Amino acid sequence: MALSDHPRAYGTAAVALAFITGVLVTLGFKDLYPDLERRFQQRRRAKPPRRASDARRRSSLFWGPVELEDREERDGVAVPGAFVPRDEGISEGIEGCIGRTPLIRIHSLSEATGRTILAKAEFLNGAGNSPKDRVALNMIQAAEEAGILVPNRGDTIYEGTVGSTGISIAALARAKGYRAHICMPDDQSMEKSDLLHHLGATVERVPVQPITSPQHFVNLARRRAKEHTESSADSSVGFFADQFESPFNFQAHMRTTGPEIYAQTSGKIDAFVAGAGTGGTMSGVAKYLKEVAKLNKLKVVLADPQGSGLYNKIRHGVMYSSTEKEGTRRRQQVDSIVEGVGINRVTENLEEGRDLIDTAVRVTDAQACKMARWLVEHDGIFCGSSSAVNCTAAVVAALSLPEGSTVVTILCDSGTRHLSKFWKKIAESGLEDEAKPDNLLTLLGIEKPR
Repeated sequence: MALSDHPRAYGTAAVALAFITGVLVTLGFKDLYPDLERRFQQRRRAKPPRRASDARRRSSLFWGPVELEDREERDGVAVPGAFVPRDEGISEGIEGCIGRTPLIRIHSLSEATGRTILAKAEFLNGAGNSPKDRVALNMIQAAEEAGILVPNRGDTIYEGTVGSTGISIAALARAKGYRAHICMPDDQSMEKSDLLHHLGATVERVPVQPITSPQHFVNLARRRAKEHTESSADSSVGFFADQFESPFNFQAHMRTTGPEIYAQTSGKIDAFVAGAGTGGTMSGVAKYLKEVAKLNKLKVVLADPQGSGLYNKIRHGVMYSSTEKEGTRRRQQVDSIVEGVGINRVTENLEEGRDLIDTAVRVTDAQACKMARWLVEHDGIFCGSSSAVNCTAAVVAALSLPEGSTVVTILCDSGTRHLSKFWKKIAESGLEDEAKPDNLLTLLGIEKPR
């Protein structure tokens, strides 16, 4: 009787034959396994380390955890890809709360302009609650990798700052085993220096001086770091973070903030608007969007407060403000109630992206105050002075673009750090007692292009 006359027997024999063949083939190639494993490990070691934020893990029924790449990196810079939200599970310490912030639509500004105005909610960074968290973390990690900073040795991080960077450094320093010493001008809001004290930092509030003075807050911080290292009896060092000139400032935004904005908008962005203090955010984001993501038609707009010389530097190539006239200047640095942005020199960080800035918008103190109040009344957004400057400039930039365009700006920090100065000014001006305005452009004195 032929085997073909019994289909069940034929099927069983075929399965058995396939199984035996598979075993023989496996045994025949077993000697190749060590070589294949060696090659695989070499390829893994050759690749740059993958960050937790660059991949999501999902389970497969047959293969177990599988990593799904959301973006790739080229020379340490993320290339365009899908946005990776913050971890849904457990993050590693306070560092896990930095970056991947939401991009929100500001409804009232979008409706008033007929363009979509989006804001990167950087006040939701979890260490110091500002975009400076990204910068501080990057500068500290770079110093650790270079062997300059060693945790729990008594090392101290010194920085000259108007507040936000110092707060980020103070929080991260405690978390990573360092001390913080912050030098800041004495005309900044008391909330900032009080917060620094509560974070365990040493704070020196110093009289406002020009950058050429040895007593300028940045120069003082540099000198304090040097004195620490030279006089140290326990081998600890003083590390001057140098946010204004450090390349790890703009690189932090080029590697994180820029890619996030690109991914969150799917590359559909017509203008990016931001102020400049150190210039790191402006340069880092502009370099990513224009040079890496190749958004060649993107319009990059500098938002500058009154008293700062950057507006004229970008528009006319000359660092000059009318408040520099003899007898008109009330302050040594920038004649504005606005903190965090505006400066009368070009830093190394701003220089990195200065050629990528297309134009600048000057925002008065009055406009900043009115914008801050408008955002509270219409959108429930309680922001600081630099955020109000950014949003005002975003409105002006939006009106210069065709209807339906998309503008992205930055919400830097909360208004809670500006109660004793900026928001006090708003209250004193009567803005909180006035009837809720219904026309934004009239309120700000901005004419809509015909």
